[in-house]
Amino acid sequence: MTVHWRQVVLDTTDPRGLAEFYRQLLEYEYRAGDEPPAPGDPDPHGEDWLVLRKPGADMGIAFQKVDALPVPTWPEDGVPQQLHLDLTVATTAELEAEHDRVLGMGAHLRYDRFDDPEEPLRVYADPAGHPFCIFVAEPPA
Repeated sequence: MTVHWRQVVLDTTDPRGLAEFYRQLLEYEYRAGDEPPAPGDPDPHGEDWLVLRKPGADMGIAFQKVDALPVPTWPEDGVPQQLHLDLTVATTAELEAEHDRVLGMGAHLRYDRFDDPEEPLRVYADPAGHPFCIFVAEPPA
């Protein structure tokens, strides 16, 4: 038997809101049955647990409802980041374009190392406060 990575699960007080943020950011799709309901209809899945999948792949990201969530204060002391997602782009021009896009989607810049000649990167917090990095790296083989 081989263990396979399936998904990362993020706790959130707003599963649908956070799922929508990452759906737009990563261009993932809802798992069948987790799609948003028609406007005005109840959203029972969005009140508890939602899953996004990378198109054409079985890996994804899930969102689990919690009543309260301490927002990480990293890189400052206080509440550690607990986990973060590493996302990459191929060029600094793409990093700059993503910066404007993620801020427009509700992310907050937490740490800026854009001018680092060896590994330009920026660390953001998603709308629930989870940190994620976007940095320049060679695409995976």
